[in-house]
Amino acid sequence: MAQQDQSLECLPVLPSLNLEETKAFYVERLGFGIIHDDNTYLILRREEMELHFWLAPDRQLCENSSVYIRGGRVDELHKEFSTKKLERLSEFSLRDWNMEEFYLHDPHGNLLRFGRIPQ
Repeated sequence: MAQQDQSLECLPVLPSLNLEETKAFYVERLGFGIIHDDNTYLILRREEMELHFWLAPDRQLCENSSVYIRGGRVDELHKEFSTKKLERLSEFSLRDWNMEEFYLHDPHGNLLRFGRIPQ
């Protein structure tokens, strides 16, 4: 009998006002690949990051949603994203709560927060 993987994953499900716009932003600008797309639900993946999106009717849902992505390579992501001249990309800096972080909003207002324990 094969032993099953006992690890757990947490995969955020974020709202999107337009799945085609969301797909274009994450694939073309942030380097994600498409795992699933059926015009009502979208799954995107880049390395260990997997984001799910559902079609939402209200911008306020997006503007009040966020995900925190934590890991040692977020500085590399910030450098990469900085070369793409993304709107609403913050500086990568040490925050008062002792985390090195940067923030990015997607076109519909979802907040992506990236952080790591200071090196």
